[in-house]
Amino acid sequence: MRCRICDSSTRQAFTHKVLDKYDCTYYFCANCGGLQTEDPHWLDEAYASPVTSADTGLVFRNNYLARLTSAVLLVLFDRRGRFLDVAGGYGIFTRLMRDVGFDYYWTDKHCPNLTARGFEADMHPGGGRYTAVTAFEVMEHLADPIAFVAELLENTGTDTIIFTTELFAGEPPAPEAWWYYTFATGQHITFYQRPTLELIGKRFGMHFYSSGILHIWTRQKINPIALRILTWLPVASALYLLPRVVLGSRTWADHESLMRKGAG
Repeated sequence: MRCRICDSSTRQAFTHKVLDKYDCTYYFCANCGGLQTEDPHWLDEAYASPVTSADTGLVFRNNYLARLTSAVLLVLFDRRGRFLDVAGGYGIFTRLMRDVGFDYYWTDKHCPNLTARGFEADMHPGGGRYTAVTAFEVMEHLADPIAFVAELLENTGTDTIIFTTELFAGEPPAPEAWWYYTFATGQHITFYQRPTLELIGKRFGMHFYSSGILHIWTRQKINPIALRILTWLPVASALYLLPRVVLGSRTWADHESLMRKGAG
């Protein structure tokens, strides 16, 4: 099997059942360090429910990432820019970011927008440029990460992608040793190491930065020490109210705008 990230030859790492019914082979690429499943023919079944019932950390994760992202955008990027959350789920993150003052929008191909209605993005070339795009818990779901990044850059005109995914180092973890495989859901199909993400970034002329679970591809140069400080939760939490002061919350303004448009 050829690697879907760098097109090198891969070797079989292990076989394990996904969705408790399909035997699936996982392939490891020694060139880029990526690990991927065989052709994921089960995805329609896996996404019968886009958010699995086992995702009990959904609300916590959105609150946590809103704090980290708010601090990063406030200090390291153009805080008055336009932002987009791709694969934004029910819209919780987009709503949280608008509530503290950022001009944030939502898109998701699989999930209904429940809490950020009225702020859906136009995901076609020419739909407007975004200062930064967030893609949380997305990369591990992709059969073709390169095509995803290419399309995202083309459609959003962004220079910055902020994302999360759990990384491994060295040889692929044993099936019983890493919870992130999530075999039972069948939704995680591609896994990365730091060199894998650096390679993807270089392919698109972007620097790669990482702090904990938060990773950034950007054409800007940012201070990695500042990134580590800003993504330390006590610092990010302390800064979380600052955008409300600097930018002004959009909560009430959004309400008035949607009421004028006759939103239900």
